[in-house]
Amino acid sequence: MMNKFIIKLSLSFFVIMAMAACAASHYHVVSAERTVILIDSTFDAAPDEVAAAFIEPYSQVVDSVMRPVVGHSARYMAARRPESALSNLLADILVWAASGYDEKPVMGVYNVGGIRAALPEGTVTYGDVLEIAPFENKICFLTLAGKDLLLLFENIAAAGGEGVSSGVELVITHDGRLAGARLHGKEIDPAADYRIATIDYLAEGNDKMDAFLSKKDFNSPQAATNDTRYIISDYFRAKEKEGVVVDAKIEGRVTIK
Repeated sequence: MMNKFIIKLSLSFFVIMAMAACAASHYHVVSAERTVILIDSTFDAAPDEVAAAFIEPYSQVVDSVMRPVVGHSARYMAARRPESALSNLLADILVWAASGYDEKPVMGVYNVGGIRAALPEGTVTYGDVLEIAPFENKICFLTLAGKDLLLLFENIAAAGGEGVSSGVELVITHDGRLAGARLHGKEIDPAADYRIATIDYLAEGNDKMDAFLSKKDFNSPQAATNDTRYIISDYFRAKEKEGVVVDAKIEGRVTIK
């Protein structure tokens, strides 16, 4: 059944578009109106048979892609800052996938802003994964010097937290400053190099991850199968084959003090 929602037509949008049209055609706006169209289950009571018949073959194709089950989830998971079960899981999946690229990262980073839906409890379909990761972001690997890794952690603190993999322990302040950072129980060595798994969108310095601009030894596979949606699906399928219900939890990777 169609969810109830309201479409509001923006007066300013139509005025601007009309003015742009006038510039080319010499017409002039003499009036503008807006209205609210309510779309709810009323439309389901008497469906248009012609429209339904037209949509049906396309619907079958979409369902064949979106409905296949890739695995199962132990709980409902939503993304939030400073830390969430879902953002933890996605960062861990990047590290899990690394062996398929002959990579051995010490940590992973997944941006909370790129997580566009929650993971349902129970059956997980490819469509669910696509809603979580709708963008064509691809997994990539890079190296940061310790001093730049600390800058990355400062970027994460300023954002109020991001998805980081198991072994990362960040303490941030309420005003977005980094108060402490450890990786696998150790302090960050400014002179050491650290291999990181992330997505190409972040590696370009987006979402204010400026530290990634100092990356070196960049490995960014560009095949479509390297999209995060496929990697996440592969993870669920692998766990399903092992008889494992996917689970994750908040465990103090990013805390605010």
